[in-house]
Amino acid sequence: MIIDAHTHIFTSRMKQDRSVYFKNEPEFSLLYDSPKAAICTIDDLILSMDRHQVDTSVVCGFPWRTPDTIKKNNDAVIEAVIKNPGRIKGLACFDAAWDGAADETLRCIDAGLSGAGELAFYLSGIDETALGYLTPVMAVLKETGLPCMIHTNEPVGHKYPGKTPITLEQIYALAKAFPDNKIILAHWGGGIFFYNVMKKEVRDVLKNIWYDTAASMFLYSPQIYDMAVVAGLADKILFGTDYPLLPPDRYYKDMDASGMTPEQKAMVLGKNAHALFR
Repeated sequence: MIIDAHTHIFTSRMKQDRSVYFKNEPEFSLLYDSPKAAICTIDDLILSMDRHQVDTSVVCGFPWRTPDTIKKNNDAVIEAVIKNPGRIKGLACFDAAWDGAADETLRCIDAGLSGAGELAFYLSGIDETALGYLTPVMAVLKETGLPCMIHTNEPVGHKYPGKTPITLEQIYALAKAFPDNKIILAHWGGGIFFYNVMKKEVRDVLKNIWYDTAASMFLYSPQIYDMAVVAGLADKILFGTDYPLLPPDRYYKDMDASGMTPEQKAMVLGKNAHALFR
């Protein structure tokens, strides 16, 4: 079983002419201004899944600011779930600062989606203001027992589009602020999982945190998988490609180059996500 826990789709119109959506959407412009930044529809994703033997994909839209655009992208995800039962699960996506975010989360869950994400604060860190924006959304997700995927990144190293001014202290504060929520930290959680080996406090604070592998080979060597296993997190790592950023086979090669056992690979590739997303 292979479950890709981190993919993105857009509507056909968004793919055909992305420039229409740059106005009042600085985050979208930041990530997709370059024509090299791939945009895909559900049809593109299904073809890739078939090509790479992916059984199920968890799909996100984009954290738009404009309410109408938010709903159109979420509706495309809802439609994808309905038309592809068992193969597609979806997450509600939006700008968390939108005052309709909690209501949109509930609308999407009622329509069949499996949580929220990938929520992001691309132009800021996850500061106290951001935690305030997340609070009503997290309340809805806590009530339903569904996860929230949040964009994180390592606070050091090279710069790239989408790298936010986040700190490990902010990521830790996020976990402490919502201890009873299931939270997926995209992109290996910015490396905070390394601290799971600390003797006091941290392991308990991070008990409801999962980490996905999105963009892993752009950031880390294959040894990252071994380090996660040593940190006691073999059951908390989710295979995620950030498709269409990268195809699944790039990740398969990285996992094969790691020291994980076949059972550990099976956990990362699907068993962990199967348990989390029921």
